[in-house]
Amino acid sequence: MNPASEPAQLKDIVAHAKEYGFVFQSSEIYDGLAAVYDYGPNGVELKNNLKRLWWEAMTQLNGNVVGIDAAIFMDPRTWEASGHIAGFNDPLIDNLDSKKRYRADVLLEEKAAEYENAGDPARGAALTAEMGRLLTANDLAGVRQLILDEKILCPVSKTGNWTEVRQFNLMFSTQGSAVDSDAPPVYLRPETAQGIFVNFLNVQKSARMKVPFGIAQIGKAFRNEIVARQFIFRMREFEQMEMQFFVRPGTEGEWYDTWKAARRRFHEALGLPAAKLRFHDHDKLAHYAKAAVDIEYEFPFGFKEMEGIHSRGDFDLTQHQNLSRKKQQYFDADIDPATGKAYGNYVPFVVETSVGADRLFLATMCNAFTEETITEGEGETLQTKTRTFLKLPPALAPVKAAIFPLVRKDGMPEKAQEIFDALKFDFRLVLEERDAIGKRYTRQDLIGTPFCIVVDGQTLEDETVTVRHRDSREQTRMPISELRAYIGEAVSFRRIFEQL
Repeated sequence: MNPASEPAQLKDIVAHAKEYGFVFQSSEIYDGLAAVYDYGPNGVELKNNLKRLWWEAMTQLNGNVVGIDAAIFMDPRTWEASGHIAGFNDPLIDNLDSKKRYRADVLLEEKAAEYENAGDPARGAALTAEMGRLLTANDLAGVRQLILDEKILCPVSKTGNWTEVRQFNLMFSTQGSAVDSDAPPVYLRPETAQGIFVNFLNVQKSARMKVPFGIAQIGKAFRNEIVARQFIFRMREFEQMEMQFFVRPGTEGEWYDTWKAARRRFHEALGLPAAKLRFHDHDKLAHYAKAAVDIEYEFPFGFKEMEGIHSRGDFDLTQHQNLSRKKQQYFDADIDPATGKAYGNYVPFVVETSVGADRLFLATMCNAFTEETITEGEGETLQTKTRTFLKLPPALAPVKAAIFPLVRKDGMPEKAQEIFDALKFDFRLVLEERDAIGKRYTRQDLIGTPFCIVVDGQTLEDETVTVRHRDSREQTRMPISELRAYIGEAVSFRRIFEQL
């Protein structure tokens, strides 16, 4: 995305993410690699916290969900069976004046969003539905005509001089063998789900799982996105958190509704406001899909997909069964009340939940980025200023507490170090001595640290410290002996899990 065209708030968040060690442009010293990003010291902690929270919510809170970590490289026939080699394409269109390339569906989605923002949601919905119809029919000429009818212009050249729409495969490929030049190419996986499907029976048998059960995975995926934009929202290398839930045929509708509700609760439990979340049912369904819905979050650039819930039927396992010639069936010994006999062998149906770790990270950052007007001082020294801080849930904050000696003398640094050493086994902490205490507070506010612990002269007398709270800026005096329990309660995942 052209930085000049980014919404003001997103530009502020991008700048903040770089300055305070959350996200950097990949290979920036070489002018950067487009649509690829690195997570800095604070970013990797926040992202790991999000991933760990998702993982434990899936595998720890649900007795019938287990995890795997499948390889990125897979037998190329995997992608033949899944349909990616033949049909994993984006509809692309070029502007002849600017020489810029765009995804045709994104141009139309943005036009639909314009109608919605202008108070005409019906027109936006109609446009989205027509686009879905044309793409489902693979009517690329119709898609181009729809762009022309809507008078959509290139953001750079401001003209509507468009080429024909054509399909472009999104998979990265590489040589599969260092010695055999005729070996078929292998692909960087475009999704993590197939690693779960090909391991269905391995997991079911080794973990002694009984349908219904799920397999969860967190891992990297790669897509050769032509239109990579909106910071880390759409990247060429990204991370997915997926769970495939295997169910008895005929029960998929019930489980789809169950997981749809559960996944929305998860995002709300993370602190994302209900008003900024919405369900968006797919207008264009894959030929094998029974139902599909996105959980969208209102980013600074509008409502966009953060997670998908899909009822996939038995398509994936059946495709792998047919191509591999290995049965992907489960024997269900439970009694079917309709027949009085065991359900027997069948290929399970699948309900999928798939959330982008990077998109969840961005939503969390957008929601946490806070600017408020505060007053400081009294009387003639009273002043008003803008305070910027990250209002992160304490459980997700990169640093849980910062420990400050008030001054660098009189035994205060040594006492601060003693407290740090006592708590570092339980929490990620920082110990800072430089600059005035107000500047140190500000630095921690900017990375979302929920607590600052100040060691002062009184600490040396009675073993108490001042705990300053990020959101309210209030200060509490408490014994050093109570810090572990106090911080531990505030930053525990349990407080989020209890809402699920």
